Amino acid sequence: MDVDERMDVVPTLAPNDGWWRGAVIYQIYPRSFADGNGDGIGDLAGITARLDHAARLGVDAVWLSPFFRSPMKDFGYDVSDYRDVDPMFGTLDDFRALLARAHQLGLKVIIDQVLSHSSDRHPWFLESRRSRDNPRADWYVWADAKPDGTPPNNWLSVFGGSAWQWDTGRCQYYLHNFLASQPDLNFHHAPVREALLDMMRFWLDLGVDGFRLDAINFCYHDASLRDNPGRGRPAAGDPTAPASNPYAWQLHRHDKSQPEALDFVREVRRLMDGYPHTTTVGEIGDEAGVAMVAQYTDGGDRLHMAYCFDLLSPDATARYVHGVIERFEAVAGQGWACWALSNHDCMRLASRWGGAEPPPALLRLAPALQLSLRGSSCIYQGDELGLPEAEVPFELLQDPYGIAMWPEFKGRDGCRTPMPWEADGPHLGFGSGERAPWLPADPLHRLHAVDRQEADPGSLLHHYRHLLRWRRRHPALVQGTLRLWPVHEQLLAFERADGDERLLCAFNLSPRAATLPLPDALAGPGALQPLDEGVCQGAGRDGAALRFEPWGVLFARLA
Repeated sequence: MDVDERMDVVPTLAPNDGWWRGAVIYQIYPRSFADGNGDGIGDLAGITARLDHAARLGVDAVWLSPFFRSPMKDFGYDVSDYRDVDPMFGTLDDFRALLARAHQLGLKVIIDQVLSHSSDRHPWFLESRRSRDNPRADWYVWADAKPDGTPPNNWLSVFGGSAWQWDTGRCQYYLHNFLASQPDLNFHHAPVREALLDMMRFWLDLGVDGFRLDAINFCYHDASLRDNPGRGRPAAGDPTAPASNPYAWQLHRHDKSQPEALDFVREVRRLMDGYPHTTTVGEIGDEAGVAMVAQYTDGGDRLHMAYCFDLLSPDATARYVHGVIERFEAVAGQGWACWALSNHDCMRLASRWGGAEPPPALLRLAPALQLSLRGSSCIYQGDELGLPEAEVPFELLQDPYGIAMWPEFKGRDGCRTPMPWEADGPHLGFGSGERAPWLPADPLHRLHAVDRQEADPGSLLHHYRHLLRWRRRHPALVQGTLRLWPVHEQLLAFERADGDERLLCAFNLSPRAATLPLPDALAGPGALQPLDEGVCQGAGRDGAALRFEPWGVLFARLA
């Protein structure tokens, strides 16, 4: 069969039951979840031993941040071997055991794939940097210096400074959107794409259920290396960088989010379509946020889901959240969002939205809101416990981003401290206690430990479990349509509908009482029935209006 004949072959699609559509995914950061061997670093065996926690929570899948071989300059997001487990986390057999246990518990397993860049110790890069004419010379993004020896353009690294690093062997610069030890792969070079797809095939053959694609919009760069336009120091940082980081001072027109990335996304989808019931969720780090989520997931031939940083903002006002939803719904098409309120890259939800003393009612509102949005959801480990951001002193910081940007930006260590399993256990039950954890367990997290919340039926942990069980009983919340009510300074309200089920979801995103007049069609008796199922708080009907206490939540059935 020649090339033209192969192009005419229509591949047979594997079945896909769409389990991911409306699914709830629990993110596990392996270094900090559970330490199975007492060396102070979380591992695959520790995760396997604690998987029942995720199963009891009621989620559909777990997402594992990277556990591949790595020098750990960026804690696994700098991969030196895409097909093996780093010894600090265990072995491939340990991963197989984790996969088997998860499937036994009814959990899908999604693993991180870091495609836009590798470690500078990856064999591909070691070969690429040797000369300008070796077999992998074009596998990374290399460029000559300007006549005065300076970098080829003004592109900046997310982690600070120029995005170009000089290499004395090739006498050229190489591109790194993150650390200098994370050189960017050259996606304009077809063998690179083929090698990465083949690597993904390895994990699919092993039985994983999907991939979270790290920084997927960073895969391509402008081949002409044009300068990014400047915008000056912003009053607030864009969603991907704080205002104190000069990365936020550019409009990133040319160093990421290039149109060619959608062609690669289609290649990924063709691969996934050959494996039954698998999925992808892409991370989109871009000022365009939800618009790019829609673009990367629309059409049925791209990613299944994607998330951006728009709801990882400190702004949780009703007007802001309304705007995020409105922008997405306006362009969504067939696209599908995976909403995240927290993850391993940003300040913990409790502190970011609630400040130094987060109101308990706010911590209950947050998951109720998240699980009501049209799309899927990602819950970061510890948010179901209401963990506040941990204070990590400078001398104990591990995150290179925080070390470089201290003190205006303290990095990501505060959201990555060990999971508190036992209030009175060594290091809060993170491990056997033989060695201190890689980041200190925060003493304040003792009050939020899993064992304490298990013993308290009114705890936030039990509230999450109840919400997740309750949501499953309402198809409108899992896969229904969404229609926003008019914008309000304090209240966010929208309708979800599926078949005969029509629900109102309303939230007071403020510390002050609020009133929402009902439209005439709902003002009559029986037209709106609040759901008394343990999911409402501080809200109810008062004649022709809805009244909310601070952080009140109301779900109601609409006639």
